[in-house]
Amino acid sequence: MAMDEKGLGKRLQTARRESGMTQQMLCQRAGLSYSTLAKIERGAIKSPSIFTIQSIAIALNITLDELIGEVHPKLNKTSGTMKSQSGVSFIYFDVNGCLVRFFHRAFAKVADITGQPADVIETVFWHYNDQVCRGEMDLKEFNKILAEHLHTDKLDWGEYYYSAVDPVPDIKSFVKWVSRNYRLGLLTNIMPGFLDGLKSRGMVPDVHYDSIVDSSVVGAIKPEPQIYKIAQDQANCPPSEILLIDDSRTNLMAAEKLGWHVLWFDDYNSQESIARIKKTLQPAISLAKTD
Repeated sequence: MAMDEKGLGKRLQTARRESGMTQQMLCQRAGLSYSTLAKIERGAIKSPSIFTIQSIAIALNITLDELIGEVHPKLNKTSGTMKSQSGVSFIYFDVNGCLVRFFHRAFAKVADITGQPADVIETVFWHYNDQVCRGEMDLKEFNKILAEHLHTDKLDWGEYYYSAVDPVPDIKSFVKWVSRNYRLGLLTNIMPGFLDGLKSRGMVPDVHYDSIVDSSVVGAIKPEPQIYKIAQDQANCPPSEILLIDDSRTNLMAAEKLGWHVLWFDDYNSQESIARIKKTLQPAISLAKTD
């Protein structure tokens, strides 16, 4: 199949301008030389590398199909989704530590309010956290226990949690790109109602999720095998097609033992983490050069 270089160049130029990016800005984000990008926009490169095109599409936060202008017959797709070189078609994101920066600042705030040492607060919190995240203990009971241990009349952990978390930089636009190209899900250890709370506050990317596995709803937490089985059933694909992105190596290793692909996410080096994910999600396609 012949590549429409002129059409590609026009679509690229239009998408770049609509995104508000200069050629220099796009070159930096896509990792391209200025001369290469300029030639592609002019239609002067015959059958440019699909990996180059994919890098440009990711940088522009558009799909490969949108940039190419058609569904390429060599795209390896299932139910309208892309498949990576390594066979990934479904991506699960953790929430705390991947989509939002974790809530450890909340411990310091509770310490300031109650006058209790931070280590005492964390000890009590982690002692009961798994029970709450499994849905075995509701938030009302947890707040009561936490307040009693910290010698205060009343304490609402949710209030401190929401005030302490922030969206991970650059993650929203990247998750939107992933959702347009792959099947997407959330797999999170989280307290009851907190995921909806994050969504309502705009902390979680507003995209379509093919699967949401909330530990407090399904009654299991990572790294327990049961929660991965639930997630795999909801993904409705072989384990070899699932990628888990998580900030806990323990959770990742549990998924890896089941045959999943895994990537560790560092929320304080989000750009580097996103770059590694992008590289992993290179498409399993190639465009043959034609005369």
